[in-house]
Amino acid sequence: MKVAIIHDWLVTYAGAEKVLEEILNVFPEADVFSIVDFIEEDKRQFLKNKTVNTSFIQKLPFSKKKYRNYLPIMPHAVEQLDVSHYDVIISSSHAVAKGVITGPDQLHISYVHSPIRYAWDLQHQYLRETGLDKGFKGFLTRLILHKIRNWDYRTSNGVDYFLSNSNFISRRIWKVYRRDATTIYPPVDVSSFSLHQKKKEFYLTASRMVPYKKMDVIAKAFSQMPEKELVVIGDGPDFQKIKSNSNVNVRLLGYQDSETLVEYMQNAKAFVFAAEEDFGITPVEAQACGTPIIAYGKGGSKETVRGYGEAESPTGVFFNEQTPESIIEAIKHFEDVKENILPNYCRKNAERFDPENFKKELREFVEEKYINNQKVRV
Repeated sequence: MKVAIIHDWLVTYAGAEKVLEEILNVFPEADVFSIVDFIEEDKRQFLKNKTVNTSFIQKLPFSKKKYRNYLPIMPHAVEQLDVSHYDVIISSSHAVAKGVITGPDQLHISYVHSPIRYAWDLQHQYLRETGLDKGFKGFLTRLILHKIRNWDYRTSNGVDYFLSNSNFISRRIWKVYRRDATTIYPPVDVSSFSLHQKKKEFYLTASRMVPYKKMDVIAKAFSQMPEKELVVIGDGPDFQKIKSNSNVNVRLLGYQDSETLVEYMQNAKAFVFAAEEDFGITPVEAQACGTPIIAYGKGGSKETVRGYGEAESPTGVFFNEQTPESIIEAIKHFEDVKENILPNYCRKNAERFDPENFKKELREFVEEKYINNQKVRV
């Protein structure tokens, strides 16, 4: 098989790039395509030192820092990437990568982190959080998103098989494209997080401080429980707002390196997670340390956390609303049942998401569909 891998954009090393890294471990001879590639030279190891084929946006003014501003023309840009000489195209997509043009004898498998969130069911939330829910800019943004939705739905027909990173995203794919998707959970490097049996008395949360992560809600909940300590790791636009509204029992440490984060994860009584994520890697990493999870009971967390009273060998508890009151009730519930949520349970659950499982499932899926595609061509 001659394989091409299409990625949305390469500007950092985060969750989608970790998936790309493991896809390349499965298909090391594959060529990589992306809208833009601004990964620094000393951080390109995950790309196997490959030269990335980029779109014309790479050379447009200010594209390095303002690449997102070119979203309205990204559908056109991805359609200009020439993958006509490949047998198999694997798109890793949360925006436009799945829209690459392929022919009838080519196999296109799209691993979808999510259909474009801000164009579909999260449009209204996105517009509110960015201040684009009114005025002329708001009108123009809505018009652009409408056109992107039309393009996104149309190009779903060019995908032969959809893969999703969770059953939650499979349901979103069905809702948006009316297409079935097979779930292959993304890889989590659980080997970098060792089991720690003894826990201290503080709670932990860690994330980028942006509105949808609901870090402010977690901080408000603990500010109403002055007898309980919360450690907050992460930085972002909401940092100062959260800091100014938090009680003294809420310790904001800002950005911390990986070693420090792992140490806090290992020692925390529990990890608190309030976002509605497509999958959510951080709770899996915390469980790999043997740390229970207190999570919002919607989205990927329902698949990565085994809720107390809902599954055997529980690894955490859920709350039903993204409010301080709901989190406070969940903390109280956790305190009552924590003796039944064992570090060994958490670690074993996290091991389900080991990269080896991802690579095995992806390899088997692609090879099976490729063989079937060859038979059809004959």
